[in-house]
Amino acid sequence: MNNEEMIARISKIVENACKSDSNIFGYGIWSHHIVYVVKYAIELAKKLGADIEVVEIAALLHDYAGIKDQLLEAEHHIHGAFEADRILTEFGYPSDKIQKVKDCILSHRGSVLSERLTSEAECIASADAMAHVSQVPSLLHLAYVSHGMSIDEGRLWVLNKIERSMKKMCPEARNMINDHYLKVKAVLE
Repeated sequence: MNNEEMIARISKIVENACKSDSNIFGYGIWSHHIVYVVKYAIELAKKLGADIEVVEIAALLHDYAGIKDQLLEAEHHIHGAFEADRILTEFGYPSDKIQKVKDCILSHRGSVLSERLTSEAECIASADAMAHVSQVPSLLHLAYVSHGMSIDEGRLWVLNKIERSMKKMCPEARNMINDHYLKVKAVLE
């Protein structure tokens, strides 16, 4: 299997998990989050000179553990690294690249402070944050439907989330998404 076929298979694994009835986030986590994380991660990889293949794989798998099993959500970055190792080892992916993918997944969360040591890890953390800012309807769904927040609670939660997301981005990502951020912030305030 070539790398293109492997990425297509990983994409299918993650999308099928998103379609599962056990996925507490609903299919929208695929269509309104992961797809955008992949898009932004690849754009950033090109700007930062990162390994596009590693970035694309890590973007696909970054939230996989929490989607697959809601009990893993609180530490999905840790469990996601294990899942990535399992899947990529099964596909015969090189161990040095598996480690890079795992590092990206381990350091992608804004709420968990961890140093991003590679441009690939920076791409994933920033792309994840960019997807939060660009796909506010998914955050609103999470606030109001999944968490059952009131109008004001949800509005403030989403506003705080996008503000934290902007802080977690590398400068290149912030520049790419800043106009959208300002518009969304104006609506939420």
